[in-house]
Amino acid sequence: MPPALEAVPGAPGTAPGRAARFADLPVLAVAVVWGGSYLAAKGITTTQTVIGVLVLRFGLVLPVLAVAGWRRLRALTPAQLRGAGLLGLVLGGIFLLETYGVVHTSATNAGLIISLTMIFTPLAEAVVRRRMPPGAFLAAAALSVAGVVLLTQGGGFTAPGLGDLLMLAAALARTLNVLLTARIKAVQDADALSLTTVQLGGAVLVFAVLAAVPGTGDSPWAVAAGFGAAEWAGLVFLSVLCTLFAFFVQMWAVRRTSPSRVSLLLGTEPLWAAAAGIAIGGEHLGPVGLAGAALVLAGTAWGRRTVG
Repeated sequence: MPPALEAVPGAPGTAPGRAARFADLPVLAVAVVWGGSYLAAKGITTTQTVIGVLVLRFGLVLPVLAVAGWRRLRALTPAQLRGAGLLGLVLGGIFLLETYGVVHTSATNAGLIISLTMIFTPLAEAVVRRRMPPGAFLAAAALSVAGVVLLTQGGGFTAPGLGDLLMLAAALARTLNVLLTARIKAVQDADALSLTTVQLGGAVLVFAVLAAVPGTGDSPWAVAAGFGAAEWAGLVFLSVLCTLFAFFVQMWAVRRTSPSRVSLLLGTEPLWAAAAGIAIGGEHLGPVGLAGAALVLAGTAWGRRTVG
């Protein structure tokens, strides 16, 4: 489950050189761990522990980010802090939707449905700019939506489950985050590490406030006390690999290759989510679900190509 730090596609890159090819492997590793994050989150989280787990997950990495970028963090202007703080509130909402969603659906469904962000974002941009997207992109979007319909129908045609709807809402929230990031002028020139630190700080603040409200589930302390070795391993995986490792790899890779190349590699995330859910989690899609998964993957891949 990526911390909403995905690279936004930029101009197409030049032919890959040795440095770009060398950068591909760690970026692909990020896609793999992000794909596995849905199963990991599902394995350590229940409805009662969602908020506590989120406090622990990001509370563990926030000090590391703050120390690593302290000098640049202090250089942020008040306007940049406000902009990043607003994005942090949106980020908190994204993680709440994603984590509650994965509790109520399969890791496979979660990873595939959230990939619709790649379709929703260009559609939203087209609405904002009042410019019709290419016909090929609209066809790709329709293919993806049809795939989600089939994917969520496991045993027959019924209403999508709560978890599926929450993941769909999370995909829409990710789209909002991308649009806001592109349109809040104050954050355009902000250092990436500082911006991310403030965003995660805002998200952790949201989780901490919710954790203090009676009836929202177990406290972070109770969650931590109830964890065994397997749960701590899952939490470390989410905190260290899916957050710290993923962010620093992206910062490193975009300096050695193109944003488009990074984005395309990260776009394989739903493939790894499905692979982890089926191979490790023992999930079963069935013929209809498999057809839906294939349509989602084909539609999002086609859509990415049509918008560069």
